[in-house]
Amino acid sequence: MRSTTLLLVFVVAKVVMVAGHAIPLSPWTPFAYFWQDVLAAAVFAALERVLPKPASRLLYWALVLYAAINIPVARAVSSPLTWPMLRAARGPLSDSFWIYLTWQNLSLMALIVVLGAASSMQRTLTPPGLRIWLIVVLLALTLGPLASTHIETLGLHRNPILALISMPQRSATHADIAADWRTSRLISAPAEDLSALRGMARGRNIILLSLESTAAQYLSLYGSEYEVTPHLTALARHAVVFDNAYSVYPESIKGLYSVLCSAYPALDSEPEAYEHVPCAPIPSELAGAGYRTALFHSGRFDYLGMQSIIQNRGYQTLEDAGAIGGNRNSSFGVDEPSTVARTLSWIDALPHGQRFFLTYLPIAGHHPYETPERGPFPERDEIGRYRNALLYGDAALGVLIDGLRARGLENDTVWIVYGDHGEAFGQHEGNYAHTFFIYDENVHVPLLIAAPGQIPSQVRAHKVVSLVDLAPTVLDLAGASAPALYQGRSYQGRTMLDAAPRLALFFTDYSLKLVGVRDGPWKLIQDLDSGRSKLFNLDRDPRETIDVTIENPALAAGYKQVIQASGYGANLSSLRVLSTRRR
Repeated sequence: MRSTTLLLVFVVAKVVMVAGHAIPLSPWTPFAYFWQDVLAAAVFAALERVLPKPASRLLYWALVLYAAINIPVARAVSSPLTWPMLRAARGPLSDSFWIYLTWQNLSLMALIVVLGAASSMQRTLTPPGLRIWLIVVLLALTLGPLASTHIETLGLHRNPILALISMPQRSATHADIAADWRTSRLISAPAEDLSALRGMARGRNIILLSLESTAAQYLSLYGSEYEVTPHLTALARHAVVFDNAYSVYPESIKGLYSVLCSAYPALDSEPEAYEHVPCAPIPSELAGAGYRTALFHSGRFDYLGMQSIIQNRGYQTLEDAGAIGGNRNSSFGVDEPSTVARTLSWIDALPHGQRFFLTYLPIAGHHPYETPERGPFPERDEIGRYRNALLYGDAALGVLIDGLRARGLENDTVWIVYGDHGEAFGQHEGNYAHTFFIYDENVHVPLLIAAPGQIPSQVRAHKVVSLVDLAPTVLDLAGASAPALYQGRSYQGRTMLDAAPRLALFFTDYSLKLVGVRDGPWKLIQDLDSGRSKLFNLDRDPRETIDVTIENPALAAGYKQVIQASGYGANLSSLRVLSTRRR
């Protein structure tokens, strides 16, 4: 039997993965962290008894090698590989993955392979040994799931094999989804009235700019001590700056769907499925109003099903890295100056006086934070390289702004600039990159509506807003009505410009299934698998370090009900029915 050696492989690999993390110490800890490894080894033991020896040997080595492969992944992002992660680990992200194949990680992977090879010296278990094995399995399976509810493991308790198994969540009923769940629970929530801006973009050009992997907290515009976006800061002098804007999903593709279609994505869904969900995207609506529409992306449309999100959405011109070319290529795309140059040439080719709706999706800011030249920030750590990448992307924005000014279009253009999601650098235990958690470094993003010819000075809006409201807001600015199927207008048909306090809701399912809400100063994060939740008061605790659930049980329970009523457990068929009903 190789099952005991496989268990040893899983246990040693788990110890290597969690090394360096703050592990909660209690009698529950060994059961919580290792019960899934025991379960996986027990399942293999059962298969080993029925499979032919060559097949069981092949399966054994596949499991050993897969456990080894997960070591650099879990050490980097605090999660074993999941299906969404495996899907993302393709060509466009190869530059991000290769940098983690360090000598240290390769040595640890080799250790697991050597342990696996020890199986050739293992003898068949004797009856006493078999009884001990059965006792271990029974104890682990009895106490392990219970232990997981007593301590927070951040998902590192999962066996690499079992992490690939995703349990479906309850689908919300249509009545739940249609409920007015976004109404703020707070009477005194800030809700500035910006209705004077309605129609501001009528007859003007509109630029929608999505800043890649840009969290609000890293910009001087939001209080950072480092100036990494000087051109954006200058643009914001004539803008409404939203202090509390939240992305719907901390990943670019589904996040773009929520922006263009004003609809929430569903848990455990792939981007390709959204091609068939009814949608009235911003470019389609504006194209129907006489705008010329285009999207220029420094990355590649074949990444994670992006084609399904942008094709047939009303863009008359669609160009990515392949069409743009460029002076510098990476696995993820091309240099930003080349994309900006192509964008300006498209504007030059338009008939004189032609209004346009332009979407620009840069990639500067995405891991591994590479730039053509060294920047002013130290590059000995990732956050220094990240700041240089933001500065590099902002320089391209400056060229685009200057290009419009040189063409006499500065005062005839309205900008909507937002971060598609944030980026984490260990502010919370195990939180790196952007997709795995929904703390503010993951989902609190910059958002501004800039109009040098219309807004004389900067206006700060403190109310909570969600990027799912961007589509109806853009149409509101253009003086057009939003389609009835927009989920971002479900609260009495309002947009970001109205004085109506609302909740922002966000989720992730790349590793753990986490759903959160922000309402005034309050933010609740719930783990759908364990049922565990945390409540934070961001006015008093902006770094989200103090769980105040015990002091505010009724408030926490109310926000849990919001999550239940929101329909975030809805499947795609529910979204299709909902969209059809709202037409």
